Amino acid sequence: MGQFSISDLEQLSGIKAHTIRMWEQRYGLLRPVRTATNIRTYCESDLRRLLNVTTLCSRGQRISQVARLSDAEIQAAVLACCNDVHDYHQQVNALLAAMLSFDELRLNLLLTEASSKLGFEKMMLFVAYPLLQRIGLMWLAGTVNPAQEHLIAHLLRQKILAATDALPSVPATARRWVLFLPADELHELALLFMNYVLRARGQHTLYLGQNLPLEELNAVCRTYHPDAVATVLTTQPERGRVGEFAEAVAACCPDKLVVMYGQLARQEGLVLPKNCVSPELMTDFLALVGEHAAEPVAA
Repeated sequence: MGQFSISDLEQLSGIKAHTIRMWEQRYGLLRPVRTATNIRTYCESDLRRLLNVTTLCSRGQRISQVARLSDAEIQAAVLACCNDVHDYHQQVNALLAAMLSFDELRLNLLLTEASSKLGFEKMMLFVAYPLLQRIGLMWLAGTVNPAQEHLIAHLLRQKILAATDALPSVPATARRWVLFLPADELHELALLFMNYVLRARGQHTLYLGQNLPLEELNAVCRTYHPDAVATVLTTQPERGRVGEFAEAVAACCPDKLVVMYGQLARQEGLVLPKNCVSPELMTDFLALVGEHAAEPVAA
């Protein structure tokens, strides 16, 4: 599929461009092709090999030794050494390499092991989210296949649902949240994880998922009487209509907390209603949940 520039490789692997060139020239590590204007471009196999080599070198192996290994030997060595639970960069590189190979079994193994060793929430925060950020960069550069992105999203969705199902039930008398995505919004992973962390902290959630028209939210709020509402704005609504959307959501549950997560809710110059907040990071959302957990539940 698409081609990578050396700056793409630098950004995705964390290895400086001059180091990549040195490895290429001295050890024949990568096999770039040149454009008509004599610019080096790299393919998926080059990126996959670089990610795996970076993982091994970060574990103290010498590049001169690693470069002599075949791709199969490198992959086997990566699987054998991915046991440092706190080396998040290494784990993200291993997952990216597996994604590029459509290696579902390896992806599942790496995610399962990270969750087992770190705990599910830390796995999501320190491994899965950095992985998704890298994939986002690749998407913007046109260097990720939609099928690869869907593979990762599907696996993570399964992990979040399984982890949520394993939580103890929460009584409806606990603090209540409504979670939904705007009309035509289909990117669900962040909202699913928010649902997990709320339930893990003893909050009751009414999860309404993707593509919810605002008139339906209004009816839900009148019946369910939530203490807070949360949504994620990834592609919807249109950038120029976010303020209008925020006002409409706030009107559905006046004087209740409204959380709007996502870049569209943090655009420069946007003024949100007084009961709306827009956490920059997922860790900020977790802190917000902790602050409001001690407040009395509405009658």
